[in-house]
Amino acid sequence: MAQSTFTTMENYNNHSDDLKLIRKIMEDSSRFLSLSGLSGIFIGFLAFIGAYFALLIIQKFNPGAGMIIHPGLIGAEAGKLILLDAIIVLALAIFIAYYFALRNSRKTETIFWGPVTKRLLISLSIPLIFGALFIVVLLINNNPEYLVSTMLCFYGMALINAGKFTFDEVRYLGIFELILGIAAGLLPEYGLIFWVLGFSILHILYGIILHRKYN
Repeated sequence: MAQSTFTTMENYNNHSDDLKLIRKIMEDSSRFLSLSGLSGIFIGFLAFIGAYFALLIIQKFNPGAGMIIHPGLIGAEAGKLILLDAIIVLALAIFIAYYFALRNSRKTETIFWGPVTKRLLISLSIPLIFGALFIVVLLINNNPEYLVSTMLCFYGMALINAGKFTFDEVRYLGIFELILGIAAGLLPEYGLIFWVLGFSILHILYGIILHRKYN
């Protein structure tokens, strides 16, 4: 009798483990798991370099200016150069994320391009596209003080939106980006500092956590 009970319990535990394994496989198949923590670290340093060049542009048109300056004093010409700087940083960041994700996918022998990847990119792209359009509206109406806030907020929404299809840390990163975006809207003169915090420091911390936990 005791042996029979023990066998039944052992079978129950085996079935339970099998169900957990099946559930994990199903969850993993619905998420993009090729993101690399190293890409977050590299993107963070890239954003820091971009912020440095933005500061140089500001100082070129406003000698003696520092990290704290009201956007209204920057001027249209400097604003265009700073926007170009941001676009270059974004393009390089996309390339870095793509390179490391593809490298990680080959290393772990997982599918890189599939239905989950497409859903991830669509979820990420929609807020970014509308954010870019809103930035154009701000520039047309000469409201540069909300540029950094808009970038952080729409980027945060994009990460939260895409977090359903990848690591949970991406969603948490998006929430922090949103918080910084709201703060940047309330304190526009600290825009460059919030840029560094959101696109550089947070990315480096996120990259380190992701790399230590998964890679």
